[in-house]
Amino acid sequence: MSDTTCHMSISLDGFVAGPDQRMEQPLGERGHELHRWHMGDSRANEADATAASWLMRPRGAYVMGRNMFGPIRGAWHGGWQGWWGAEPPYHAPVFVLTHFAHDPIELDGGTTFFFVTDGFDAAYAQALEAADGIGVDIAGGAWTVRQALAAGVVDELTLDIAPVLLGSGERIFERGTEFEMEPVEVLHSPLATHIRYRRS
Repeated sequence: MSDTTCHMSISLDGFVAGPDQRMEQPLGERGHELHRWHMGDSRANEADATAASWLMRPRGAYVMGRNMFGPIRGAWHGGWQGWWGAEPPYHAPVFVLTHFAHDPIELDGGTTFFFVTDGFDAAYAQALEAADGIGVDIAGGAWTVRQALAAGVVDELTLDIAPVLLGSGERIFERGTEFEMEPVEVLHSPLATHIRYRRS
């Protein structure tokens, strides 16, 4: 069976995005501060480069939530094709959770976005089939990651814990979340502590 991964940057107080997400600030207020470790900050070191290699390793398919795909809410309108331009970094099928049907969007570099209206389990099953044993990644956002963790399908979770307090926003972990993983590797820099967990 495909190995399923998830890699998320998170604040010290548990948020993966700040409040008030919108077109001008897709990660919410100060959310970009969680990603300095791989966004060109001069303080980044070899630990950050290693964590970035974990983040960018090729996967056979991805699952993401609609909020991760873009800022449009409700029925689809306009020609939105994602945040990433003509050639997104995925280079594989991406299954987007949504309540509103949409035709697939095929972009350069091998990325095709497929829109799944019948829930996480259906999207994950399609991703597993498309991945053909190479591996599936749960790409975010927070609600999609929570569903994946609740379903028990995540084999490896990497958290990049930035020394930032956001105060509010979107959390991965909510009250009642079960966490049955153990750390297998820890790296650090001035910008983040990278902890790679595996299912115990």
